[in-house]
Amino acid sequence: MVYVHPIAPSSDQLHQYVQFGIDLYKGNDCYVPPLIMDEVGTLSPDVNPAFDFCEAQSFMAFRNGEPVGTITAIINKAYNEKTGEKLMRFGFVNFIDDREVVDELFAAVEEWGRSRGMTDIVGPMGFSDMDHEGMLIEGFDELGTMATIYNYPYYPAHMERMGYAKDVDWIEFRMTVPDAIPEKHARIAEIVARKYGLSVKKYTSRSKIKKEYGHAIFELVNEAYADLYGFVPLTERQIDFYIKSYIDVLRLEDVCLVVDKEGKLVALGISMPSLSHALQQSKGKLFPFGWWHLLKAIRGKTDVVDLLLVAVKPEYQSRGVNALIFADLIPQYVKNGYKYAESNLELEGNENVQKQWEYFERRQHRRRRAFRKKL
Repeated sequence: MVYVHPIAPSSDQLHQYVQFGIDLYKGNDCYVPPLIMDEVGTLSPDVNPAFDFCEAQSFMAFRNGEPVGTITAIINKAYNEKTGEKLMRFGFVNFIDDREVVDELFAAVEEWGRSRGMTDIVGPMGFSDMDHEGMLIEGFDELGTMATIYNYPYYPAHMERMGYAKDVDWIEFRMTVPDAIPEKHARIAEIVARKYGLSVKKYTSRSKIKKEYGHAIFELVNEAYADLYGFVPLTERQIDFYIKSYIDVLRLEDVCLVVDKEGKLVALGISMPSLSHALQQSKGKLFPFGWWHLLKAIRGKTDVVDLLLVAVKPEYQSRGVNALIFADLIPQYVKNGYKYAESNLELEGNENVQKQWEYFERRQHRRRRAFRKKL
C-alpha cells in the first residue's frame, strides 16, 4: 500500500525529501546531485523569494514506512496572470519504477491543483526559469550538468501512460572548444563592435561586478527571455537573491559583459567550469569535504565548461553580437584548458540561439520535455 503525505516546509522533512532523490540514483554515473542545502532552500518559503508570487506543496510517497517518491505542486500566480491560464506546475519529481507509486503521487498533485481551480498541469518545471526544468527523454547515457535534471528512462514512459503529452522540448549541445577564434566569428565581432560602438568589459573583483552590473545582468535576462516558454520576469527580491547566491561562485574570466558607448549592458555570456564530477563526489553535501571538491573544480582544471546564460538585448538580437561574446571567451577557454562546452537547455524551435553554434564542431546529445495534461 502506498501512502502520499504532504511535506511540511521544515528543514528536516525537506532534507529527507531531497535525500530520497539522491539515494535513488546511487551508483548511477550520469546523475549529478544538487547541493541539498540549495534544494531545501528552493523549496522553503522562508528562503526562496519566488514564494512571493507562488503557492506550492511538496508530497512524499511511502510504502511500508520507506520513501518511494517525491513531487512538488506549484502554482505560479504571476505566470497565470500574465497568460490568463489556470495552469499548475509539477517539479522536483522522483520515483521508483512502480505504477502504483507514480499514480498516487500524481493523483495527489492533480487533486491539489483542481481544488485551487487549476485546469491544466505541466512539468517538470520549477518556481521560475532559474530552476531546473524538463524531463530527460534522450541522452540517458550522458553525464548530466549542474543546471539540468537527470532521470531514469522509465520516467517519460510513466508520463505517457498517465496521459501526459509533449508541451515543449529542449535540446542540448556539446561543442568542441576550437584552438582559436573561428575566422568568421572574429570578423563579425570586429564589424559589430565598430558598427554599434560596443566593447567587452571584464572584471577581476566579484564585489565590483555585483555593485556595477549585478542588477543589470538579471534585468537583461528579463528582457532577453521575456517571450520564452514559461518565463516570468524576476522580481527585485529574486534579483537580489541571485546576485548573492551565484556571482560569488563564478570564475570571472569566464564571464563576458558587452556594453555600449554609455556603458549600458547589451549582452552577456556567463559560463563556469563544470561542477558535475565535483557534485558527484560531494554527494550533495558541503560538509565535511564537499566544499573542497567544489572549490577545486571552480579554481582548478577541468576539460568542460558549462554555458549557463547567454543573453542579448532584444534590439541587438540577430545582429552578430554573440560573436563578440565568443571572441572574448574562446581564448580564455583555451587558456583554462577547456576542451568541450555544454550548451545546457535551448528550446528546440529557438533557431536564433542554435545558429550561434554553427561555426563549432558539435553534437546534439540530450533532449528533454515538458509534459502537459488537462486536469
